[in-house]
Amino acid sequence: MRSNGVYGFRPLEQADLPLLKSWLSAPHVRQWWGDPEGEIAEMSEFLDGSSVRPYIVSLLDRPIGYIQSYDPHQEYEHPYRDQPAGTLGIDQFIGVADLTGLGHGPAMIRAFCRMLVEAGASRVVTDPDPDNRNAIRAYQKAGFVKDDIRNTEYGTVLMMHVDARYEMERR
Repeated sequence: MRSNGVYGFRPLEQADLPLLKSWLSAPHVRQWWGDPEGEIAEMSEFLDGSSVRPYIVSLLDRPIGYIQSYDPHQEYEHPYRDQPAGTLGIDQFIGVADLTGLGHGPAMIRAFCRMLVEAGASRVVTDPDPDNRNAIRAYQKAGFVKDDIRNTEYGTVLMMHVDARYEMERR
């Protein structure tokens, strides 16, 4: 597990899928993520190796959420292949409803982005629903800037990014 002392990130395991399904079924997550059964099926595929790297997020060793990174350049016709080489994308959620709105989102996103930058990422992108004000605010607090609105196979999204240079200057 990689950790900054507060937030830890360990690879998703098969044994985590029931917990993940309970989080995906929670109203605050389900509003922005797809059908829990479909999401679990897709996340299960990530366990066998793919361009997506899934993690369980822990707060002081307590599992609280999910985060994933992916390389848009590893997928043919990915809508974010226009990003510079070295770009990774992320998606995440806090599964424990009582921990939302307390600043954990921006903090865990910053910690994860630092980990990605230390591993060589030059840019990190994300694509929240333009109506998801809480997510957009969390990303902005984590240092992301808005780019553009895009219509993709995932729906209408707000592209946002943070560059490695910015992340390294924050240390």
